[in-house]
Amino acid sequence: MSHMGARGPLTVAIAMGLAGVMAGDVAAQELPAGPGREIVAKRCVTCHEPDLIMQQRLSRVGWGRSLDKMIRWGATVEAEERDLMLDYLAAHFAPKLVSAHIVATAGSEAVYKRACLSCHEDDLIESQRLTRAGWVRTVDKMLRWGAAVAADDKEGLIDYLAARYPPR
Repeated sequence: MSHMGARGPLTVAIAMGLAGVMAGDVAAQELPAGPGREIVAKRCVTCHEPDLIMQQRLSRVGWGRSLDKMIRWGATVEAEERDLMLDYLAAHFAPKLVSAHIVATAGSEAVYKRACLSCHEDDLIESQRLTRAGWVRTVDKMLRWGAAVAADDKEGLIDYLAARYPPR
């Protein structure tokens, strides 16, 4: 018989609960200050690291879709928390402004810089390392979420991503 005895499972449960609370406290410290930070830390960092949240760079509509998806997948968000979370996420993690020289540049790299890097950091995209079929799915998903890629630019962007970030 183990040394844990009858109190073992209870001790483990308490330790896991405290770890979750401490993780939320650490996450709140890493997220920028502002109204809604605590609730985002409490509701989002249960499953996600703060850096994943901070690198998304979505519009308020995009954050709304993301929250709705997480709720469909089982996240607990009270109705009165949703708007506060959206306000916080949209204020702190909105798309970056794109330089005019990038928009004026021709080619698939310019589309990548304008459409992809306005919301995501290059290292997130680079870490994907997808097949061409994987990039097709990813670009299609981003288009559904509001990425601004013209129909004429889609195939070139997919080719660019597949060539630049192939599977390892």
